[in-house]
Amino acid sequence: MVPNEVIRGILIPFLGTSLGAGCVYFMKNQLKLNVQRGLDGFAAGVMVAASVWSLLIPAIEESVPTMGRLAFLPAFIGFWAGTGFLLLLDVLIPHLHLNREAKPEGLRSHLQRTTMMILAVTLHNIPEGMAVGMIYAGYLLDPGTITIGSAAALSLGIAIQNFPEGAIISMPLKAAGMGKHKAFVGGVLSGIVEPIAAIFTIWASNFIGHLLPYFLSFAAGAMLYVVVEEMIPEMSAGEHSNVGVLCFALGFTVMMTLDVALG
Repeated sequence: MVPNEVIRGILIPFLGTSLGAGCVYFMKNQLKLNVQRGLDGFAAGVMVAASVWSLLIPAIEESVPTMGRLAFLPAFIGFWAGTGFLLLLDVLIPHLHLNREAKPEGLRSHLQRTTMMILAVTLHNIPEGMAVGMIYAGYLLDPGTITIGSAAALSLGIAIQNFPEGAIISMPLKAAGMGKHKAFVGGVLSGIVEPIAAIFTIWASNFIGHLLPYFLSFAAGAMLYVVVEEMIPEMSAGEHSNVGVLCFALGFTVMMTLDVALG
């Protein structure tokens, strides 16, 4: 039986996506370019800090008692496995790297572009869900190494970066002519894969608990692949701007603070 605090924890990121999708009810236009850059930068900073403090460091600490100076090895192997997994998905399921300043050529082009954007967001929500599932699995298996506060910090951090994703999905759907309610549902559904991936990961951990350090670092590698491949190019797109970089630093320090304070 999964404890209630774990169920609530894995639903927090999904709540962030849903709240972001709700922007469709009180915003008339899509987010301005600098706002989108800032949100992408903040989200990237959150994910980098979460990968280090919530995933890689616990993975190494978990390995110290059995591997000593080689405690880095499971983290090294798991990290590259996560990176390779996302690279494989990128090759098998090619998706759109969005250019915020590009102008859609008609309604059909707009809808096709929005569909590809939903696929891109859904794709990178999978490792985020795995990361949340892995850290809660770590809490269930070894609460001495991973605390509920640390797990909640990761959930909250990902929820913060999911907020703009929900808006980035629902607002273009509305702009393409879809009703507000349907656009909202589209934004919400883009995040449903996260709790599903988290639940599956927790279930799988019951059979492979001794491999926890590998899977924590696997999630870190997958998340950082998303940051470098998707989010950093987006926050740097178009004319030179320091907004994305400053927001990246803000997101990183916020997530670092949450993890240390709540851990």
